[in-house]
Amino acid sequence: MNYQWYPGHMTKAKRMMQENIGLIDLVIELVDARVPMSSRNPDIDELGKNKSRIILLNKADLADAGWNQKWTAYFQNRGLFVQEINSKTGAGIKGIQELVQAACKEKIERDRKRGILNRPVRAMVTGIPNVGKSTFINTLAGKACAKTGNKPGVTKGKQWIRLNKNLELLDTPGILWPRFENQTVGERLAMIGSINDEILHVDELAASIITFLQKEYAGALDARYDIQADEDAYQTLEKICISKKCFQKGQQPDLLRAAGMVVEDFRSGRIGRITLEHPEEWQ
Repeated sequence: MNYQWYPGHMTKAKRMMQENIGLIDLVIELVDARVPMSSRNPDIDELGKNKSRIILLNKADLADAGWNQKWTAYFQNRGLFVQEINSKTGAGIKGIQELVQAACKEKIERDRKRGILNRPVRAMVTGIPNVGKSTFINTLAGKACAKTGNKPGVTKGKQWIRLNKNLELLDTPGILWPRFENQTVGERLAMIGSINDEILHVDELAASIITFLQKEYAGALDARYDIQADEDAYQTLEKICISKKCFQKGQQPDLLRAAGMVVEDFRSGRIGRITLEHPEEWQ
């Protein structure tokens, strides 16, 4: 199964980011904690190279806790500020304001020396589709957010959201797609639901998940589906059909139904907290 991406979307978003990068002090980048590198766009490093940087490991509750710590250390060792969050539940959100102040400490100190006091940090929030960017902005803003209107130099229609006296967010700065430099990146994004399921083969996707889990999280499938998983992914799917009574007419195993169950259970965390990639792959 080939996984595709759409450069037209990325070109437009990249241009939008380039137009606005001079207006901001800080780039806040959301990634999916289960695939912290596959869910990034490498152009952000170049576009934001002279800005303060924060990486937010979103959906951290779905990822392996041990690997969350290792990914946090990986990004910190590269000079980035990092926080685990869940933008839906609000976990980790309270620490964002303090993290922003820490990331922009030098900028705030420069302003103070120049006699500029209480100027809010201006941040751009970036992230690929379905990584939770909009949910994060809404959760961080809460009911207290107030749009401050267009500012000089900002393309017409863009809005700044003033969260408080210390922080403003540039709303809808555009979305950057990841670069599928290899099919593994596309496959991982498909697993977590960042690629439209309508263009995927659910049985192949489930087979990929099963194969990965058998290698990295032995016993996870057994515990979830009350089976003894097989080395062959499709034989494992048949066992899940029997265990969960997924049958077509004539008591034939309904592999597609079982495959859909596996994919949904994986994405929702019902199989367990799973991380699909490790820092050593990206050294």
